[in-house]
Amino acid sequence: MSQAEDTSVRAEKTAQTRATAATALSVRRMWTLGLFRSELTTTFRRWRTLALLGVLAAVPVLVGIAVKIETSDGGGMGGGGGGGGAGPAFIAQITNNGLFLVFTSLAATLPFFLPMAIGVIAGDAIAGEANAGTLRYLLVAPAGRTRLLLTKYATTMAFCLVATLVVAVSALTVGALLFPLGELTTISGTRIGMGDGLLRALLIALVVAASLTGIAALGLFVSTLTNSGIAAMATTVGLLITVQILDQIPQLHAIQPYLFSHYWLSFADLMRDPVYWDDLTHNLGLQALYAAVFGSAAWARFTAKDITA
Repeated sequence: MSQAEDTSVRAEKTAQTRATAATALSVRRMWTLGLFRSELTTTFRRWRTLALLGVLAAVPVLVGIAVKIETSDGGGMGGGGGGGGAGPAFIAQITNNGLFLVFTSLAATLPFFLPMAIGVIAGDAIAGEANAGTLRYLLVAPAGRTRLLLTKYATTMAFCLVATLVVAVSALTVGALLFPLGELTTISGTRIGMGDGLLRALLIALVVAASLTGIAALGLFVSTLTNSGIAAMATTVGLLITVQILDQIPQLHAIQPYLFSHYWLSFADLMRDPVYWDDLTHNLGLQALYAAVFGSAAWARFTAKDITA
């Protein structure tokens, strides 16, 4: 065989190898996308998921009706108040602008309702499959433990976003029906237009969703520790309540900045003019840290776990 023919054969083999690798990569990507789509469909079709979203959507309705009844009776809602721009400062402005119902509802649901819902979904992610006897089947398919774990976490984060948007859209709808809309006053006392207010509402919803990445990773880690979905969900919610209690004890102020819930209400700083970024960046950084630590712990546990169900 001449040198030219040998070079031609090698080039052909290299091209075939690259084509095979590209085909395999394409198949893996298609499988990953299909697995993610399947997880999303399964999660959002469950009655438990729909019930959680229904409860979250009902919170703005109850808050809006309560404020409407209170103001209709002539009682008023009091002054703006401080609180760093949290719920009470927002709720006092609902009667002037229904858009504030979005901020109030997110402030009302973030400390417990939203993270509890995330804890239920994340806690059931792996343990629920083990309890139902479907985890081994998923691993028999060419998914791989790492890919399956990442898909479960991505599905949980998708639920975080959807749950937050459900609260925001429900609040915006109720606020538009019960109260006037228009220019609004920021916490700093400046006036902004309705378009700017809607943009800030969207940013706040995204920040709230991002604030749940830590509890999502924690719940996923707990889910890898047991084969009982109920036990994983209960443990995650129990840890959430414990952290919330610890964050309210003044004597524990030294550790409170490291608790995943400590900066949750910092989203209110997006309603300042100019925006105050310090607590917002601390919150997002802390959530990223929790996601990295407990995501790694979940991966280490799940990849070494003996799957018996």
